[in-house]
Amino acid sequence: MLTASLAVLCGLLVLVLLIQRPTAWPALLALVVLWGVVVVLFRCQLRKWVARWMCGGSFEGSKLQFSLEPLSQPAALLSGETVLWYNAQFRTRLLNGQDALVSRVQKVLPGLDLQQCRKQEGQLLTLADGMWSVHSSTVPGDAESMTLLVLNEETALRKVEAEYKASRPGYLVFLVDGYDDVFGDMLDSERARLLEGINRTLEDMIGRGSGFLRRVASGRYIAVVEERQMEQFANRGYDVLDKIRALDPSVNLSLSIGIGRGAKTLREAQDMAVQALDMAQGRGGDQAAEMTPDGFTFYGGVSHGVEKRSKVRSRIVADQLVKLIKEADHVVIMGHRMSDLDAIGSAEGVLRICKICDVPAVIAVRRDATLAGSLIDALCRAGQKDDFIDPKDALPIISKRTLCIVVDTYQVGLVESKDILEKCGKVAVIDHHRKGVGYIENPALVCHEPYSSSASELVTELLQYVGERDDKPNRVEAEGLLSGIMLDTRDFTLHTGVRTFEAAAALRRYGAETERVRQLFDVTMVEYNAKADLVEKARMYKNCAISVSGEVAPEARVAIAQAANDLLTIQGVDASFVAVQVGTGVNISARSLGAVNVQVIMESLGGGGHQTMAAAQLKHITPEAARARIEGAIDKYYASQKKGDVEGK
Repeated sequence: MLTASLAVLCGLLVLVLLIQRPTAWPALLALVVLWGVVVVLFRCQLRKWVARWMCGGSFEGSKLQFSLEPLSQPAALLSGETVLWYNAQFRTRLLNGQDALVSRVQKVLPGLDLQQCRKQEGQLLTLADGMWSVHSSTVPGDAESMTLLVLNEETALRKVEAEYKASRPGYLVFLVDGYDDVFGDMLDSERARLLEGINRTLEDMIGRGSGFLRRVASGRYIAVVEERQMEQFANRGYDVLDKIRALDPSVNLSLSIGIGRGAKTLREAQDMAVQALDMAQGRGGDQAAEMTPDGFTFYGGVSHGVEKRSKVRSRIVADQLVKLIKEADHVVIMGHRMSDLDAIGSAEGVLRICKICDVPAVIAVRRDATLAGSLIDALCRAGQKDDFIDPKDALPIISKRTLCIVVDTYQVGLVESKDILEKCGKVAVIDHHRKGVGYIENPALVCHEPYSSSASELVTELLQYVGERDDKPNRVEAEGLLSGIMLDTRDFTLHTGVRTFEAAAALRRYGAETERVRQLFDVTMVEYNAKADLVEKARMYKNCAISVSGEVAPEARVAIAQAANDLLTIQGVDASFVAVQVGTGVNISARSLGAVNVQVIMESLGGGGHQTMAAAQLKHITPEAARARIEGAIDKYYASQKKGDVEGK
């Protein structure tokens, strides 16, 4: 504005002189050129001169310093984003005694955000080898706004805060998986050698920091360490899991770890660690489950669950289940959405237990959204049509004394009806899938064995401890249970143990005929064509077969899982993924032969399941985008496996 005013005045003066003395134009032209050169040369200094003229020749005694100069905190005045003035504390502590008038504020205070500074919490900046909290107050003006900055040093406070967070205690619980089964038949010398190896490995792990480790029971340890050490464990992916597994490859030795982090008190950290250990055990063991106020994080979990040879727990669970059933006025049994043969077969087995206890019970299932229509039809033909009810029709009969028994799922978001789950007074859970986030909380009874092949196997074991000889399942019910076992084991080829065949033998004694069971797996021509189309569309990616397709007819949904199973029969395929569009989203069915943990891959996509059988649902995504997500999850899984192998070595 000053430059423009001078230019106008000079222009008027030249005009007046030309009118008075026209012959003097060469001299006037020379004066105009000279004036322009002077302005160009000294224009950059004008603002500085004006600022010095306004503030005085020095900082001491200037008028604008009068109210802010005595402040113990550094302060500065900005015109727009230009430093117009600052007090002695600012110059001494932030500028090392140098002057920076009329400089851009970003040059003096790198990273400054005036909008952030206006907020109540201000902005934290690293300046002059320290941490500073910057607050500002802005007064808008006609030309440029004026901003006052006040800075408070928080270096010491932030160091104390960082040390406090780094020294917060975390709680760890270590449990040797299947301790009694692993060490029960060992020689004393061999047991001592392995236990010494476990002790030494855990002591080396905890001994790197300031924490402590204590053995509290056979195969059970606790440790309390600082948060800084917890962070190191997490960054290494809890490689102690690999070290324990490598102590003796000939023995199925593994460790489960429950971790509590970020708790307000040590007692709360302990509770979180115990809950995390239960989650790790529920997912099959050989992994670390870390619980924080934000949720769970899992590490490891690449090996098979340890089969428990003792059936003592099954007898205890059967007694508790009978007690709960007899205390209820009604029992509502349900499985997961899009129920399969395992869900309906195990539900019918639980219904038989209710009949033995002489308590009214029904199975809540959507007949129009099930993959076990053949089994339901067989039961209806056998005169058991009243065993089934639509979930909406079951709501009126539910009271606070009603017991809800959930089979073949542990996830709240996967049950047939959330309304039934919420309305019933008590809930019991029978499931074999590895535990994941979103599980049913506070059930009255849990029969959760991730080593088991199927929910039908668990229910078959329970039936052996309920009622008399004449109260056992009839032929159709036994065939339903056997079909559930055959479905989840792919005809006894995957995830089978001694108890799986014992359960199948018991069902055979109850009258199950394998020929009739095989008929429950028969498909229609529409389903067969849909399965063939999905298999044809499969493409290989890192030993995984991925099939992506548009929508499949509702009556052919069963072909999705069947196609995933059939893809495993192709040479070189370790895992299969079938993704089918459903509405605006995509449903994924995943299978493996055990070499690839599809549960971990599906969990990274928001799903879950079992090590050899899992699924996920992606919302608002196209099939091709779903393929990219699946490939990214596979890459992430293999990267974590490679990292674990390197650290193990």
